[in-house]
Amino acid sequence: MFGSLLAMPSILISKPGAPGTIYTCPMHPQIRQVGPGSCPICGMTLEPVDPTADIGTNPELVDMRCRFWIGVPLALVVLVLAMGHDIRGLAAIANTSWSPWFQFALSTPVVLWCGWPFLVRGVESVRRRQLNMFTLIALGVAAAYIYSVAAILAPQLFPADLRDMHGHIGVYFEASAVIIVLVLLGQVLELQARERTGGAIRALLKLAPKIAHRVTDNGKELDIPLEDSRVGDRLRVRPGERVPVDGVVESGASSIDESMLTGESMPVEKAVGARVVGGSVNGTGAFVMRAEKIGKDTLLAQIVTLVSAAQRSQAPIQRLADQVAGWFVPGVIAVAALAFMGWLVWGPAPAVAHALIAAVTVLIIACPCALGLATPMSIMVAVGRGAQEGVLVKNAAALERMEKVDTLVIDKTGTLTEGRPQVTDVRALPGIAQEVLLGVAQGLEQSSEHPLAQAVRTYSSGHPVTPAVVTDFVSITGEGVRARLGGEPVALGNQKLMTNASIDLSAIAVEADQLRGEGATVMFVARGATLLGLIAVADPIKTSTPAALEGLRASGLKIVMLTGDNRRTAETIARKLNIKDVEAEVLPAQKGEIVRRLQAGGAVVAMAGDGVNDAPALASADVGIAMGTGTDVAIASAGITLVKGDLTGIVRARALSRAAMRNIRQNLVLAFVYNAIGIPIAAGALYPVFGLLLSPMIAAAAMSLSSVSVIGNALRLRIVKISA
Repeated sequence: MFGSLLAMPSILISKPGAPGTIYTCPMHPQIRQVGPGSCPICGMTLEPVDPTADIGTNPELVDMRCRFWIGVPLALVVLVLAMGHDIRGLAAIANTSWSPWFQFALSTPVVLWCGWPFLVRGVESVRRRQLNMFTLIALGVAAAYIYSVAAILAPQLFPADLRDMHGHIGVYFEASAVIIVLVLLGQVLELQARERTGGAIRALLKLAPKIAHRVTDNGKELDIPLEDSRVGDRLRVRPGERVPVDGVVESGASSIDESMLTGESMPVEKAVGARVVGGSVNGTGAFVMRAEKIGKDTLLAQIVTLVSAAQRSQAPIQRLADQVAGWFVPGVIAVAALAFMGWLVWGPAPAVAHALIAAVTVLIIACPCALGLATPMSIMVAVGRGAQEGVLVKNAAALERMEKVDTLVIDKTGTLTEGRPQVTDVRALPGIAQEVLLGVAQGLEQSSEHPLAQAVRTYSSGHPVTPAVVTDFVSITGEGVRARLGGEPVALGNQKLMTNASIDLSAIAVEADQLRGEGATVMFVARGATLLGLIAVADPIKTSTPAALEGLRASGLKIVMLTGDNRRTAETIARKLNIKDVEAEVLPAQKGEIVRRLQAGGAVVAMAGDGVNDAPALASADVGIAMGTGTDVAIASAGITLVKGDLTGIVRARALSRAAMRNIRQNLVLAFVYNAIGIPIAAGALYPVFGLLLSPMIAAAAMSLSSVSVIGNALRLRIVKISA
């Protein structure tokens, strides 16, 4: 029943005249509608898709609290009257003829007003043929309440064996009233927990300041609302203030705390040209920045959107709970009917009363709210916790699969290394001036966006070099670049490019091999058929990489380094990092093939990368992990993004996945065991041996307690240690 609906990618319910805000169910994100309402699957109140910082208290929580506190005193009085038969001092009152009428007067507002939302949801579930927890609550409460009303309004309809020694028909107003109050208590606790799980999002939203200081062309400073800032604005950031938007430092310098976004506690030094992120906290310095990304384009806004969507996504393990729920509610109704018939036929006198109690108790205790909450609550808490640690989970499926990963494929440049290569050697052949070599190289690299090209341009800009003016520029993926200079072909690239162009490298082959052995990437420069020389570029290994790799190996992961670089260079880097498996000289199109080959061998593969050329492999992997410092394409292709952009985030992501999945399994066990034990006891399994028949009120308390236990267990994820 639930499964067919969950298989649909999205269900949009139209509501004429409703506000324009899109609402969704926190447990069934495929349900989307314009305006508030309740979920047609589980009956829960829908919540806005887009979170806001000034969300205030949940209106549903306010409403449920009000109903709860009004219902508590009324239900307590009804309970005292109902249980007062054996209490000295109350027996005289409880046994009077007007006591049932007084219980009726007090329980009616509890059932029909305090419990009205549950009754409506129960009726809606039947009307929509989507039976859920509210179906059972409504059936149980209605059965006890209607039976009791009939008992006082038409006692002549009931057989004599239902009357007590005073001639009264037994009523169960206290059961219906107390059940409503206990369900309200469970709803209040659940809503409070859901508010706490959204704390990570609200904390992120509040990072952005409300005011920005715009510096005009004439040097004046104007305070403007943040939403009025524009791309290209020059904004001043004072000591202790939060950076308003994403941009680049134009003047001044400071150290900035980016811990809320990256999970890294150490401040980062920022000078002219450095990128700054909106929401980070400025230190003691002051600077002027130029805005580059504003509004929904900022990293902070993208993180909020990502976290919000991930908290509502479903893990594959949720399908188990949904499949069970599909037949669970009809099964419970059948068990309740069988219990009623069994007590009616074989039960002791008064048989009808015992049958009613057993049926109502089964309906109440089997309410599947704990089962429904088991997975979504853990996912919501885990995703929020990950955001605080700089680990952005795009969807719950990635969080679940991360636990099962046994092989981690890591791109070298920008992932293991800084991604900012630097020229370490320029060696021209005898008779070739270094300025000529650099001039040709800079002219060729002017139009290239490759990190190695940026290294050449940076190096050349610090030397008295005139870039060559080239035409017919062509970039050859995985090899290098070619063009024409004064009618002659010129080229810069790796050994493969030179071999294809029939360029003889023997004059410098030994030096090239030596540089590769030191971990450098070697690029050759040629004009016509003449080799001009080589340029060696090295990319420093990130300081956090060795420790992160050790942590990943300790957790049982096999590490595979993947790079388009020369094998000798790649193996040198791999030796430094104690990586045994290396895939070198790999073209971008081949990266995805390597991932699929590992998967075909039975490996569960995570791929970590940061470039456009990593996107196919990130999409092919069981879990794609993008560096937050990488390209938008890589981030869009990945299931997990590491905001800080270093491998310690993978250690945190793996620990988070393990903690979350362990928590989910604990929740599912709690929910299943509760129902497996509770339903037989409610049906009367203990009566033949111990003479015990469970009260509907105790069943309601147990049902609420099961939900509270699941919620409390999920909230433990907020304090579990996942730091590297």
